[in-house]
Amino acid sequence: MIGLISATAAGAAARDRLATAWPDRTRVYGGVPVREAVERAFDECDALVCFLATGATVRLLAPLLGDKRTDPGVVCVDEAQRYAVALLGGHEGGANELAASVAGALPGCEPVVTTATDATGVPGLDALGWPVEGAVPSVTRAILDGTPVTLRATAQWPLPAFPDNVSPPPATAAPEAPTGLPDTAVEDLAVADGPRTTLWVTDEVLPLGPDEAVLRPPSLAVGIGASRGVSSDEVIGLIEQTLDDAGLSMRSVAELATVDAKAGEPGLLSAADRLDLPLRTYAAGVLADVEVPNPSDAPLAAVGTPSVAEAAALTAAGEEARLIVPKAKSVRLDGAPAMATAAVARRRPRGRLALVGLGPGARDLMTPRARDELRRASVLVGLDQYVEQIRDLLRPGTRVLESGLGSEEERARTAVAEARAGRSVALIGSGDAGVYAMASPALAEASTDIDVVGVPGVTAALAAAAVLGAPLGHDHVSVSLSDLHTPWEVIERRVRAAAESDTVVTFYNPRSRGRDWQLPKALAVLAEHRSPGTPVGVVRSASRHDEQVTLTTLGALDATVVDMMTVVTVGNTATRTVAGRMVTPRGYRWQT
Repeated sequence: MIGLISATAAGAAARDRLATAWPDRTRVYGGVPVREAVERAFDECDALVCFLATGATVRLLAPLLGDKRTDPGVVCVDEAQRYAVALLGGHEGGANELAASVAGALPGCEPVVTTATDATGVPGLDALGWPVEGAVPSVTRAILDGTPVTLRATAQWPLPAFPDNVSPPPATAAPEAPTGLPDTAVEDLAVADGPRTTLWVTDEVLPLGPDEAVLRPPSLAVGIGASRGVSSDEVIGLIEQTLDDAGLSMRSVAELATVDAKAGEPGLLSAADRLDLPLRTYAAGVLADVEVPNPSDAPLAAVGTPSVAEAAALTAAGEEARLIVPKAKSVRLDGAPAMATAAVARRRPRGRLALVGLGPGARDLMTPRARDELRRASVLVGLDQYVEQIRDLLRPGTRVLESGLGSEEERARTAVAEARAGRSVALIGSGDAGVYAMASPALAEASTDIDVVGVPGVTAALAAAAVLGAPLGHDHVSVSLSDLHTPWEVIERRVRAAAESDTVVTFYNPRSRGRDWQLPKALAVLAEHRSPGTPVGVVRSASRHDEQVTLTTLGALDATVVDMMTVVTVGNTATRTVAGRMVTPRGYRWQT
């Protein structure tokens, strides 16, 4: 919940505007003195938006501050609503993101973020969504200052890009890997001569030096077997002892897992709640099919599977998981038989492929989600001219793999291969990545071993329609006239079907220097079913600085003005021109 606080009439008006925009996220603190409002909101809310001067807000907050890991984020908005200042808890409290959201909700307002990592585009170690420990300020300062930082990762996780001064150690000396790490990690843990600022990415408990920090990836799944009536104390004690004996961090545990028959066991549910972890359950038949080192007749008789803890851990950890801690039993102080067993599996890191639609070209038509994915990626793959459009949005250190027209298959395979290597990859395309763009060839190459995220974008057809009026007000279809990969016979059949069904048509790739006859032919097919006066919209470079818009008719269209940067929208028999705009009626009764 976000607490809203104001002191003046202007502040109250802005406060109420925000409350109206976010009715389910905000709570207005009015009718009490400002100091009391701040104190109450600080105690009751996850974040505060104060429509007050920053100085006054600082004085009110000072006595309330405790720990940045638990204090709410605070954003200040000035009297004129020109700036939303992230004042407190930029990362931990979410104030930086909140400042951007507040600015987006108040017309003319701009976010002000002074956190060094955000200002420079460097990922904040405390903003990656993973627990981080150790000398975080020291390591962050080294990253920002450009001094060498050794990145020691026990596996390739899909992290965002770091600047070039953050790099793996040279493989000059290969020490023994810490307990439980895969052999392949030894080279990654090689150390350079002399002390160096170090950022670890591991689930291992390591002795950290004064200039070392560790990111805890969500790499571990703990399987739990339990007898009826087990206490949460016994379950938690077993988990903690098992991890401690193996030198593993509790903060890398992503989930607990057990058999379906134990889904309602109070001790397990309470333990998961106390540890703030999800409890996954699996059917006994599923667990029975998992090969484990320590099967037992007891759980087979009790719940229908020879293994609960080991099988559940492996199942929760997913494909190619490794059982790194076999089944262990709890020890009870009263000497009574153990009521819980635990096992730990380590998941194979999964790479991430984001299929990002950049929109039609205008920067303000790119979605916030697309921007976020560009900054989340450590590898960007795309057509060279699209890369140039968004290069300034990439984080320092992002590896860019660009190629020219005609290399679509190569880009798709490259993006999937980089994701399979465990990296965070963004594959970009104009408009929407799934519409005549890179999503389909990439997904044809991808399998279940990577995570895939689709990011929708504003298509050329939609951008063109917006400037034409409302030509897509009723049923419509998009057809590409490029016969480089699709036989013309197939294209013509689709155009004819659209013509016969009286559907509005938007033509992509309508005409190029080497393909100059397809558009006239397609228009002739439409003309068999539509009058010469049917409105036609021609939009070149929709939403870009050199945008050109022509509203004409089917009979008067000059195909020679059309090129590959153009989309052509042909109305149906109901489409008409109203006040210079192309409109296809929706068919509402009240308009007849």
